[in-house]
Amino acid sequence: MHGTQSIAAPTHPGHRRFSGETLVVASHNPGKVREIADLLRPFGLSRVLAAGDLGLPEPEETGRTFTANAVLKARAAAEAGGHPALADDSGLEVAALEGAPGILSARWAGPDKDFARAMERIAQELGAGRDRRANFTCALALAWPDGHVECFEGRVFGDIVWPPRGEKGFGYDPIFQPDGHAITFAEMDPEAKHAISHRAEAFRRLVAACFGG
Repeated sequence: MHGTQSIAAPTHPGHRRFSGETLVVASHNPGKVREIADLLRPFGLSRVLAAGDLGLPEPEETGRTFTANAVLKARAAAEAGGHPALADDSGLEVAALEGAPGILSARWAGPDKDFARAMERIAQELGAGRDRRANFTCALALAWPDGHVECFEGRVFGDIVWPPRGEKGFGYDPIFQPDGHAITFAEMDPEAKHAISHRAEAFRRLVAACFGG
């Protein structure tokens, strides 16, 4: 498949609208919390809180899919914090590596978050002459304290390039060239990347279903 693709997968028939004023972002990453708060600001939320600010622990990610891990994190934060909670899980999937690193994308970088090492590993395992097709996937889960969850996925497809190019992105961005573009995510201005990214597509689905966007 080519281009940006997305999948919406509600856990119950229909979609539940978000009607509160407080949302917990199930993340201890301040940058991610700020990004999500900016995306949701037009929808009347008076408070967007981080799980870390509430002293909520980070649950172990034991799911076998991006969606399963996002649901696990969102439910844990909603139950512990008493407010609806939003979590995401994302990563790079390389076709010739049977979808790896996938849900292990962050773990391939090790405890020091050394993505240069992780990208080198991908290049070594691909070798020469193998299919370079890949995609980024983002799963979002919005959970309520009563256990209801809405889930959405976004994907963007492209190719692995080597050597890495660009310094504007993070993670695996320097080796991912999205379809229809001659530059990598790490060579793109942030606004251009956000317009086509897996996370932006998942958010469009979330907003349309649950925030009246």
